[in-house]
Amino acid sequence: MNAPSTPHAPGTARESRLMVDRRLFLKGVGVCLGLPVLDSIIPAPLRAATAAAPGPATTATGAPLRMAFVYFPNGANQGNWWPSGLGSDYTLGRTMQPLAALKDKFQVVGGLDLHEADPGNDGGGDHARANATFLTGTRARKTDGSDIHVGVSVDQVAAKHVGHVTRFPSLELSCDSVHKAGHCDTGYSCAYQYNISWQSPTTPMTPEPNPRLVFERLFGSGPPEERQRNYEARLRTQKSLLDFVLDDAHSLQGRLGRRDQDKLDEYLTSVREIETRLQQSASFGPLPRPDMASPTGIPPAYDQHMDLMYDLLALSFQTDSTRIATLLLAGDGTNRAFPEIGIPEGHHYCSHHRGNADLMEKVARIDQFYMQHFSRFLAKLDAMKDTDGKSVLHNSMIVYGCGNSDGNRHTHTNLPVVLAGAGGGTLTPGRSVRYDSTPMTNLYLGMAGRMGVTGVPRIGDSTGVLAGV
Repeated sequence: MNAPSTPHAPGTARESRLMVDRRLFLKGVGVCLGLPVLDSIIPAPLRAATAAAPGPATTATGAPLRMAFVYFPNGANQGNWWPSGLGSDYTLGRTMQPLAALKDKFQVVGGLDLHEADPGNDGGGDHARANATFLTGTRARKTDGSDIHVGVSVDQVAAKHVGHVTRFPSLELSCDSVHKAGHCDTGYSCAYQYNISWQSPTTPMTPEPNPRLVFERLFGSGPPEERQRNYEARLRTQKSLLDFVLDDAHSLQGRLGRRDQDKLDEYLTSVREIETRLQQSASFGPLPRPDMASPTGIPPAYDQHMDLMYDLLALSFQTDSTRIATLLLAGDGTNRAFPEIGIPEGHHYCSHHRGNADLMEKVARIDQFYMQHFSRFLAKLDAMKDTDGKSVLHNSMIVYGCGNSDGNRHTHTNLPVVLAGAGGGTLTPGRSVRYDSTPMTNLYLGMAGRMGVTGVPRIGDSTGVLAGV
């Protein structure tokens, strides 16, 4: 695959073909690098906290501090979502009744806005904007072509600063389809509507919807007794592939024009980042062996799919595989039906109820359906003991919310948001709080600071750290 050593005059057909072949080769290798095999940086068992001063993504007690974002689609039935009363003396609304036993473990946060998802001069496309803006706080460029552009999401801001403390800098999960391109919502690319995590303004972190692949990425493939050996073999294969890519790319570098050299340098930077992650992974010890069988794939029932992904997210925190994660339950605008609860109509159809009592009731039931499974997840985290004797939930910050508030009108103010966990004692759960039209990203800026992110003055449209959470 190395470049021929015989020189050719610039502009000849042979060199033109060489350049095209090289670009196709690198593009092909780039696709390979995006496959699950190169993301299989398997985590070690939870490491005991030391008496040293807390490091990044660490609580005051030395236990891991985790941060996760769970996205549900199409807004909420407002009348059933919001509780009555503020502070600790409040009553849960109908939607949050499944959380009643955990009332002191979370807070309901009102008054947070996502104005960069508003139509502005862009017209329709609120579902795509809701997804793309939810964690970035940045307006998505209206395009369904390759020139997508939004912003870096808060999870990836944190991962770049503190992701080195775990085998996985972050984990991206989904219970929906995976789309990186195509037309989805009124002139917006599907990349916006099916991704909430963005590594750069033009690069989403593609989530994994298959529970089996998530499990194998975290804990290895094959029977339990073979996973460590398979993992080590995979690391050797990955290292060999990266060496091949770097050697071949370096041989090409001197034959490129300035513009192509810049593109190749950017590509090589990404390759070297993967190489660094592979090198770091060797320092995390042997693989954990969780008390969970490897899933066989995506279950046929949506509720089972959600529970499996929640379980894997919980295990990734418990085993300290990562401290940063996102879970997209469904892309905004989904028209999924819910036969599990007797609703044959699609969710998106029901959300545009126009005041119809029957459709509004169905939206309320769908909202509660989602909340039941989120409650199960929180209960699981609450039952997991951490290194400091607290629960994993206590040492976590879990945002559950949507980039649309009222799905009937496509509004992006007063978003439905639950903030679960105590952030290792830095948050005050067990209450309902309401802010006065404040950017959602102000909450994120404070969360990032708690994770140990420094030197980041703002995230998206943030105006400061959200006080009083």
